[in-house]
Amino acid sequence: MATVNLGKIKLKWRGTYAGGTAYTPDDVVYYVDGSVGSSYICVAATTGNAPSSGGTAHASWNYLAKGQASSPTTTQGDLIVRGASADERLAIGSAGQALKVNSSGNGLEYGSAAIVKKIHSFEYATRTAASQNNNHNQFTWTSSFTPLDPVNNSFWIMGSMPVNSANQDFVGIGLRFERSGGSLNDFNGYGVMYADVSQAHMSFMGYNFVYSGNFDGAGTYTIYHRSYSTSSHVDYYAPNSSDDSRLSAQTRGFLQIIEFKNA
Repeated sequence: MATVNLGKIKLKWRGTYAGGTAYTPDDVVYYVDGSVGSSYICVAATTGNAPSSGGTAHASWNYLAKGQASSPTTTQGDLIVRGASADERLAIGSAGQALKVNSSGNGLEYGSAAIVKKIHSFEYATRTAASQNNNHNQFTWTSSFTPLDPVNNSFWIMGSMPVNSANQDFVGIGLRFERSGGSLNDFNGYGVMYADVSQAHMSFMGYNFVYSGNFDGAGTYTIYHRSYSTSSHVDYYAPNSSDDSRLSAQTRGFLQIIEFKNA
């Protein structure tokens, strides 16, 4: 007659797993693998074999109810990121820092980032006859450019002016910054743009470049569009209906200076 072990007709709860305890099939234990607490059922007699490691069950054990990792965060603003083999805590950065990829390209970190400090914007909408003279300020974009911090910030300078062209194949143009009571900064040929078209046709002149110098320090500047060589002019800047009846509104040029802090 067969013998029935009454102690094995149901699961046997053995509490928290202990490495020195012998376990037999149908024993059930609780064990924390890393940060994940789960219950396991023994499927083969074993001693000293933890139920799982790194989320993989040992051959002597099966998961009965697998738990979920507890949050590694400890402080408001913390982030959960994937580390080399598991989720981990990324502590919140300090005020003004930004989240970015680390120098190894395999994780995230907080650090300094480029920040736009101010956008300076200027408009010119006066039809102006040009001069063919060498080293001549053709028109004034503004007389009130005041950078916030020319020593520590950089400047992305971009602008475009519609013109009634004078059929110049090449032009020597740029910007001049003149500080009130101070010195000059010339940007001859910096990022210049120009479309060469036949005389008495509409075209444009412009610039697009980044400057990381300090101009002439703090202060207020006048900014000129300047020709640096002869025959680098157009007929008119900011043309209107006086140039052609199809220009039903006064054309406008814009100069924008984005002042930003380097990372």
